[in-house]
Amino acid sequence: MVRFSIFGIPVRVHPFFWITLALIGGALGANSASAILGVCLFLLAGFISVLIHELGHALTARKFGAHSEIVLEAFGGYAAYSGVRLTRPQTFAVTAAGPAVQILLGIALWLALPHLPEMSPYGMHFLKTLMWISLVWALLNLLPVLPLDGGRMLDSILGPERIRVTLWVTIIVASLLAIIALKATSSILLPIFLGMFAWQAWQALRQHP
Repeated sequence: MVRFSIFGIPVRVHPFFWITLALIGGALGANSASAILGVCLFLLAGFISVLIHELGHALTARKFGAHSEIVLEAFGGYAAYSGVRLTRPQTFAVTAAGPAVQILLGIALWLALPHLPEMSPYGMHFLKTLMWISLVWALLNLLPVLPLDGGRMLDSILGPERIRVTLWVTIIVASLLAIIALKATSSILLPIFLGMFAWQAWQALRQHP
Protein backbone atom coordinates (compact mmCIF):
# COMPACT_ATOMS: atom_id res chain seq x y z
CA MET A 1 0.00 0.00 0.00
CA VAL A 2 1.26 3.47 -0.91
CA ARG A 3 0.90 6.21 1.69
CA PHE A 4 1.65 9.92 1.39
CA SER A 5 0.18 13.33 2.20
CA ILE A 6 -0.82 16.18 -0.09
CA PHE A 7 -1.85 19.61 1.21
CA GLY A 8 -1.75 18.04 4.66
CA ILE A 9 -4.34 15.39 3.73
CA PRO A 10 -3.31 11.73 4.23
CA VAL A 11 -3.66 9.54 1.14
CA ARG A 12 -3.71 5.73 0.98
CA VAL A 13 -3.52 3.89 -2.33
CA HIS A 14 -4.47 0.21 -2.26
CA PRO A 15 -2.86 -2.23 -4.72
CA PHE A 16 -6.24 -3.04 -6.31
CA PHE A 17 -6.51 0.59 -7.42
CA TRP A 18 -3.58 0.04 -9.80
CA ILE A 19 -4.81 -3.39 -10.87
CA THR A 20 -8.33 -2.31 -11.78
CA LEU A 21 -7.09 0.88 -13.43
CA ALA A 22 -4.67 -1.18 -15.53
CA LEU A 23 -7.53 -3.48 -16.58
CA ILE A 24 -9.62 -0.49 -17.65
CA GLY A 25 -6.59 0.84 -19.53
CA GLY A 26 -6.32 -2.33 -21.60
CA ALA A 27 -3.57 -4.22 -19.79
CA LEU A 28 -4.90 -7.61 -20.86
CA GLY A 29 -4.46 -6.73 -24.51
CA ALA A 30 -1.08 -4.98 -24.18
CA ASN A 31 1.17 -7.21 -26.28
CA SER A 32 3.87 -4.76 -27.36
CA ALA A 33 6.23 -2.25 -25.76
CA SER A 34 4.21 0.71 -27.05
CA ALA A 35 0.95 -0.82 -25.76
CA ILE A 36 2.49 -1.42 -22.33
CA LEU A 37 3.74 2.18 -22.28
CA GLY A 38 0.23 3.30 -23.18
CA VAL A 39 -1.17 1.39 -20.20
CA CYS A 40 1.44 2.98 -17.93
CA LEU A 41 0.49 6.44 -19.18
CA PHE A 42 -3.17 5.56 -18.58
CA LEU A 43 -2.28 4.53 -15.01
CA LEU A 44 -0.51 7.82 -14.36
CA ALA A 45 -3.29 9.89 -15.91
CA GLY A 46 -5.97 7.96 -14.03
CA PHE A 47 -4.13 8.32 -10.73
CA ILE A 48 -3.74 12.09 -11.17
CA SER A 49 -7.35 12.58 -12.25
CA VAL A 50 -8.91 10.47 -9.49
CA LEU A 51 -6.63 12.05 -6.88
CA ILE A 52 -7.70 15.53 -8.02
CA HIS A 53 -11.33 14.43 -7.83
CA GLU A 54 -10.95 13.22 -4.25
CA LEU A 55 -8.94 16.32 -3.32
CA GLY A 56 -11.94 18.39 -4.39
CA HIS A 57 -14.05 16.52 -1.83
CA ALA A 58 -11.39 16.54 0.91
CA LEU A 59 -10.33 20.18 0.64
CA THR A 60 -13.94 21.37 0.59
CA ALA A 61 -14.76 19.25 3.65
CA ARG A 62 -11.70 20.68 5.41
CA LYS A 63 -12.93 24.19 4.62
CA PHE A 64 -16.04 23.35 6.66
CA GLY A 65 -13.87 22.22 9.58
CA ALA A 66 -13.70 18.48 8.92
CA HIS A 67 -10.65 16.26 9.18
CA SER A 68 -10.18 14.59 5.80
CA GLU A 69 -8.34 11.65 4.34
CA ILE A 70 -8.31 10.08 0.87
CA VAL A 71 -8.42 6.39 0.05
CA LEU A 72 -7.90 5.14 -3.50
CA GLU A 73 -9.10 1.59 -3.96
CA ALA A 74 -10.57 -0.70 -6.62
CA PHE A 75 -12.35 1.23 -9.39
CA GLY A 76 -11.92 4.62 -7.75
CA GLY A 77 -11.76 5.87 -4.20
CA TYR A 78 -13.36 8.09 -1.62
CA ALA A 79 -12.63 11.04 0.65
CA ALA A 80 -13.53 10.38 4.28
CA TYR A 81 -14.11 13.20 6.73
CA SER A 82 -14.87 13.43 10.42
CA GLY A 83 -15.01 15.85 13.32
CA VAL A 84 -18.02 17.91 12.22
CA ARG A 85 -21.64 17.38 11.29
CA LEU A 86 -22.18 18.93 7.88
CA THR A 87 -25.44 20.58 6.89
CA ARG A 88 -27.23 19.44 3.75
CA PRO A 89 -25.93 22.42 1.71
CA GLN A 90 -22.41 21.73 2.97
CA THR A 91 -22.74 18.04 2.12
CA PHE A 92 -23.91 19.00 -1.37
CA ALA A 93 -20.92 21.34 -1.80
CA VAL A 94 -18.44 18.69 -0.64
CA THR A 95 -19.94 16.11 -2.98
CA ALA A 96 -20.12 18.46 -5.97
CA ALA A 97 -16.54 19.66 -5.54
CA GLY A 98 -15.04 16.35 -6.71
CA PRO A 99 -16.55 16.19 -10.21
CA ALA A 100 -16.36 19.98 -10.48
CA VAL A 101 -12.57 20.15 -10.22
CA GLN A 102 -12.26 17.17 -12.55
CA ILE A 103 -14.40 18.89 -15.17
CA LEU A 104 -12.37 22.07 -14.78
CA LEU A 105 -9.18 20.07 -15.33
CA GLY A 106 -10.63 18.41 -18.43
CA ILE A 107 -11.84 21.71 -19.90
CA ALA A 108 -8.52 23.41 -19.13
CA LEU A 109 -6.64 20.66 -20.98
CA TRP A 110 -9.10 20.77 -23.89
CA LEU A 111 -8.53 24.52 -24.26
CA ALA A 112 -4.76 24.31 -23.76
CA LEU A 113 -3.85 21.34 -25.95
CA PRO A 114 -4.08 23.13 -29.33
CA HIS A 115 -1.76 25.86 -28.05
CA LEU A 116 0.93 23.77 -26.38
CA PRO A 117 4.42 23.68 -27.92
CA GLU A 118 5.33 20.62 -29.95
CA MET A 119 6.03 17.61 -27.77
CA SER A 120 6.58 13.88 -28.12
CA PRO A 121 3.60 11.76 -29.22
CA TYR A 122 3.62 10.07 -25.82
CA GLY A 123 3.45 13.41 -24.02
CA MET A 124 0.47 14.47 -26.11
CA HIS A 125 -1.13 11.04 -25.63
CA PHE A 126 -0.75 11.39 -21.86
CA LEU A 127 -2.39 14.84 -21.78
CA LYS A 128 -5.26 13.72 -24.01
CA THR A 129 -5.77 10.65 -21.82
CA LEU A 130 -5.79 12.83 -18.70
CA MET A 131 -8.33 15.12 -20.35
CA TRP A 132 -10.71 12.33 -21.37
CA ILE A 133 -10.43 10.42 -18.09
CA SER A 134 -11.23 13.60 -16.16
CA LEU A 135 -14.27 14.47 -18.27
CA VAL A 136 -15.70 10.95 -18.56
CA TRP A 137 -15.06 10.06 -14.90
CA ALA A 138 -16.70 13.28 -13.71
CA LEU A 139 -19.75 12.88 -15.95
CA LEU A 140 -20.25 9.27 -14.88
CA ASN A 141 -20.02 10.35 -11.26
CA LEU A 142 -22.73 12.95 -11.84
CA LEU A 143 -25.32 10.31 -12.74
CA PRO A 144 -28.21 10.46 -10.22
CA VAL A 145 -27.31 7.01 -8.94
CA LEU A 146 -26.29 6.13 -5.40
CA PRO A 147 -23.53 5.80 -4.28
CA LEU A 148 -22.12 8.00 -7.09
CA ASP A 149 -21.69 11.72 -6.46
CA GLY A 150 -24.77 12.57 -8.50
CA GLY A 151 -26.89 10.26 -6.36
CA ARG A 152 -25.47 11.71 -3.17
CA MET A 153 -26.12 15.24 -4.46
CA LEU A 154 -29.73 14.25 -5.20
CA ASP A 155 -29.99 12.82 -1.70
CA SER A 156 -28.67 16.09 -0.25
CA ILE A 157 -31.29 18.06 -2.20
CA LEU A 158 -34.26 15.83 -1.36
CA GLY A 159 -33.23 15.03 2.20
CA PRO A 160 -33.60 11.84 4.27
CA GLU A 161 -37.41 12.09 4.36
CA ARG A 162 -37.46 11.54 0.57
CA ILE A 163 -34.89 8.74 0.47
CA ARG A 164 -37.39 6.48 -1.31
CA VAL A 165 -37.50 8.92 -4.22
CA THR A 166 -33.70 8.92 -4.41
CA LEU A 167 -33.62 5.12 -4.32
CA TRP A 168 -36.25 4.79 -7.05
CA VAL A 169 -34.33 7.25 -9.25
CA THR A 170 -31.21 5.16 -8.66
CA ILE A 171 -32.97 1.91 -9.58
CA ILE A 172 -34.57 3.29 -12.76
CA VAL A 173 -31.57 5.25 -14.06
CA ALA A 174 -29.00 2.56 -13.23
CA SER A 175 -31.11 -0.21 -14.77
CA LEU A 176 -31.78 1.69 -18.00
CA LEU A 177 -28.16 2.77 -18.39
CA ALA A 178 -26.93 -0.77 -17.67
CA ILE A 179 -29.06 -2.09 -20.53
CA ILE A 180 -27.94 0.70 -22.86
CA ALA A 181 -24.27 0.23 -21.95
CA LEU A 182 -24.51 -3.52 -22.43
CA LYS A 183 -25.92 -3.07 -25.96
CA ALA A 184 -23.72 -0.13 -26.95
CA THR A 185 -20.31 -1.27 -25.70
CA SER A 186 -18.30 -4.44 -25.65
CA SER A 187 -17.33 -3.94 -21.99
CA ILE A 188 -19.35 -5.51 -19.21
CA LEU A 189 -17.72 -3.55 -16.36
CA LEU A 190 -20.05 -0.56 -16.53
CA PRO A 191 -23.24 -2.66 -16.83
CA ILE A 192 -22.09 -4.81 -13.90
CA PHE A 193 -21.50 -1.79 -11.68
CA LEU A 194 -24.75 -0.11 -12.67
CA GLY A 195 -26.63 -3.34 -12.06
CA MET A 196 -24.98 -3.66 -8.66
CA PHE A 197 -25.98 -0.08 -7.77
CA ALA A 198 -29.58 -0.79 -8.82
CA TRP A 199 -29.64 -3.97 -6.71
CA GLN A 200 -28.19 -2.17 -3.67
CA ALA A 201 -30.81 0.56 -4.02
CA TRP A 202 -33.58 -2.06 -4.26
CA GLN A 203 -32.33 -3.75 -1.10
CA ALA A 204 -32.21 -0.38 0.68
CA LEU A 205 -35.71 0.44 -0.57
CA ARG A 206 -37.07 -2.71 1.05
CA GLN A 207 -35.78 -1.40 4.40
CA HIS A 208 -37.68 1.89 4.00
CA PRO A 209 -41.38 0.99 3.77
